[in-house]
Amino acid sequence: MTTDPFNLAAEAAAFIAAETGVASHDVALVLGSGWGGAAGLIGEATHSLPADRIPGFAAPAVEGHTGTVSSILTTDGNRALVLGARTHYYEGKGVRAVVHGVRTAAAAGCRTLVLTNGCGGLNPDWAPGTPVLISDHINLTAASPLEGATFVDLTDLYSARIRAIAREVDPGLDEGVYAQFPGPHYETPAEVQYAKRIGADLVGMSTALEAIAARHAGMEVFGISLVTNLAAGISPVPLSHEEVLAAGAAAGPRISQLLAGIIAKL
Repeated sequence: MTTDPFNLAAEAAAFIAAETGVASHDVALVLGSGWGGAAGLIGEATHSLPADRIPGFAAPAVEGHTGTVSSILTTDGNRALVLGARTHYYEGKGVRAVVHGVRTAAAAGCRTLVLTNGCGGLNPDWAPGTPVLISDHINLTAASPLEGATFVDLTDLYSARIRAIAREVDPGLDEGVYAQFPGPHYETPAEVQYAKRIGADLVGMSTALEAIAARHAGMEVFGISLVTNLAAGISPVPLSHEEVLAAGAAAGPRISQLLAGIIAKL
């Protein structure tokens, strides 16, 4: 198996094409905590592959994430590649592993990437279960998926076009800036206040590194968060992963319909 990240992504894309019989996909979705139900609403899942069979992929390390990569025939005849095996930065596998799914999607032909996550909210008006569009991000991991003298403009990283489509589906959607912390521990109340002061509205442990890799690959990026809890110091109770899963499960049907509606309009 090759160690070059782009060759490895091409190898994975070729494997997916061979196993599914689908030569090219159009849109890729990374479904984070709470968002998994959307896959069944955007079309017919014609193929589902265990992630650990695909070159460069591994089974997910986080409860609440599926361990498959699926090919879906959407209602309008396009092909969606659903990446249910997200690798998080805190797993210690390196940034290349974190963005391997994104690079594989690009190599498989995807021109659009939909990134979802469950996150902590800094706005007390956003109750658990609130979906929020990502307008920009702050990368607090001190890492980048880009290596060497690779300079990529991130000015308009999160697609204004797709955010407008999302508001056609749900005019009440708010938007905010997502800050990716390295994790796996939750942020302290002081870190949450720091994030707020530098412009963040949402805090979590994914998405930013993937979005950077997608821009480098020439993909249009859409991000949407599910507020699963108020962030530390804003929430009156201690944080727990069980709370994240419970909020995601409660909001699942509504946010899945929302995401399916957006995908149908792309």
